[in-house]
Amino acid sequence: MIDIRKSNLEEKKPLTEEESAGLAGNENVEVVEELISEEKAFRRGVLSVLDLISPAAMQMFPDHLRLGDKFARTIFIIGYPRYISVGWFAPVINLNEVFDVAMFFYPVNTAIILKQLKKKVGSLEAQIISDAEKGAARDPLRETALKDIEYLRDALTQGIEKFFQFSLYVTIYANNKEDLDKLSNQVEDIFGSRLVYSKKVFFQSEQGFNSTVPLCNDELYITFNMNSSPAASSFPFISSDLTSDHGILYGINRHNNSLILFDRFSLQNANNVVFATSGAGKSYAIKLEILRSLMMGTDVIIIDPEYEYKHLAESVGGTYINISLASEEKINPFDLPRSIGGESKPADIIRGAVITVKGLVRLMLGDLNHTEDSIVDRALLETYAKKDITPDADLATVEAPVMQDFQEVLEGIEGGADLSMRLRKFTEGTFAGILNNPTNVKLDNQLVCFSVRDLEDELRPLAIYTIINYIWNIVRSELKKRILVIDEAWWLMQNEDSAKFIYALVKRCRKYYLGVTTITQDVNDFLRSPYGQAIVTNSSLQLLLKQSPAAIDLIQKTFALTEGEKYLLLESGVGEGIIFAGNKHAAIKIVASYSEDQLITSDPRQLLEIEEAKKEFAASMGEQAPAQPAATPALPEMEI
Repeated sequence: MIDIRKSNLEEKKPLTEEESAGLAGNENVEVVEELISEEKAFRRGVLSVLDLISPAAMQMFPDHLRLGDKFARTIFIIGYPRYISVGWFAPVINLNEVFDVAMFFYPVNTAIILKQLKKKVGSLEAQIISDAEKGAARDPLRETALKDIEYLRDALTQGIEKFFQFSLYVTIYANNKEDLDKLSNQVEDIFGSRLVYSKKVFFQSEQGFNSTVPLCNDELYITFNMNSSPAASSFPFISSDLTSDHGILYGINRHNNSLILFDRFSLQNANNVVFATSGAGKSYAIKLEILRSLMMGTDVIIIDPEYEYKHLAESVGGTYINISLASEEKINPFDLPRSIGGESKPADIIRGAVITVKGLVRLMLGDLNHTEDSIVDRALLETYAKKDITPDADLATVEAPVMQDFQEVLEGIEGGADLSMRLRKFTEGTFAGILNNPTNVKLDNQLVCFSVRDLEDELRPLAIYTIINYIWNIVRSELKKRILVIDEAWWLMQNEDSAKFIYALVKRCRKYYLGVTTITQDVNDFLRSPYGQAIVTNSSLQLLLKQSPAAIDLIQKTFALTEGEKYLLLESGVGEGIIFAGNKHAAIKIVASYSEDQLITSDPRQLLEIEEAKKEFAASMGEQAPAQPAATPALPEMEI
């Protein structure tokens, strides 16, 4: 601790009154007085540490004080209950307010305490014996006190416990008197809910403030006799424990080096949002979660915009589907939704299909006015009717139409020629190979990954919208534990219809045992969208890794981060950040074993080394390395 009374300039101290009086008796008294006057004039112009840290003014009041434009009040503890739990002080520490806490421990000689306790034991036993001789009813309070004192005597004698006089003060700050009263009542209510009795300082506001500044001066000296165990329960070094007896390992708790291990499906919902800058390790963390979820039997579906999950899918025998103009894999946006539990009516299924395709048409053609919207709605119903898909039909045997059928119907409707012309590039023009074919893919693997890397930027939102809708139809038809990962989700936030679709998916997926993971590095665009904010609100699991200075203020406001958490995110290394799980959160470090790292890495250098090792192994075996493994290899054991 630094003694701020000493200046770092090592100036000469002013003369005391005694020294001045002694010098004044000399014959050079005029010279001495002149020197003293000059020194005082010089020191008035010297800047000291006290000048830097002191407020502009201080005003004392009976129950508070004013420091510049801030109001301060000190609250002290005067009594504790018989039993107090560990971490009882955590609700006060976790308040999102400005306050100072001071704890003073005064060790007491054990021999003195044992002598006092011995006298107290004798007094209590005498009172209990006296009551028994008089035939009076037993006194539970005296018997309980005797039992507690005997336990404390044993613990002190064996050296298990030490004895202290303990002081606890809290100084709170506010911008005005009303906020100060409100905050002090809130703090006292927290204390009272734990049967800890507190009081505000009265006519000692300056002493209370001085007791909580970092000078180690206890000017109040309001103590409570306490042994070491309950005194330790007041320590403010609290970190949330995110360890459970089931689930998967997410990382290491940087506060206490415990494991962050839990099941995301045990939270209010299983949705997860991941925000980080490029290269901070967000995809690495999610791939590690995917790999460990596969070990627990969870199905995983991924939308991969940059081929980042291809190596993982091949390593575990998953299905990797590349959606592009030249690809053989196709998804028809006109596919009918599957019946939910076999109970959906044909009319409801057709209505759901029309609503979904209409959202895709808005993405393809841009904003539609009311007339165009009505024409599209009528054309979609007629397109399905053209394939005998009506409320009276058996939908199990029908064949879904394609985009070409929809365009032909538009051409035959009055007012639909312009819409048909705008739609032509998706059926006969440059983009004809993406949305104009029957579906030929199946989600019959534990890990299925859809890639849209080779699509043009204009087609990516359309393809992702179609893929997610196809996945949603599969998810609703069969109740199964699944995770859907949407990487680079800011692509979908750029358009209102796709953003609204993702928001609806996130809100409804809990009912179908699905957890949606949205990953983005473009934090500003994502959070400034009203649907992006709603997605965060509806996600019980949130992972924040290293953030850029440009986005940290918005992140801090959205997640109500403290200043310490804000700077932690700015200074975090790769794979480090903060994880929020329901009401708990902790600093996390993502940790993978060597085997897991080889499967989930996205480092181009490391991937090239792996490919080179495959070629060398194949050459040593006298054959070429296969492009994909013939069978699913055993998943690696988790190592820490």
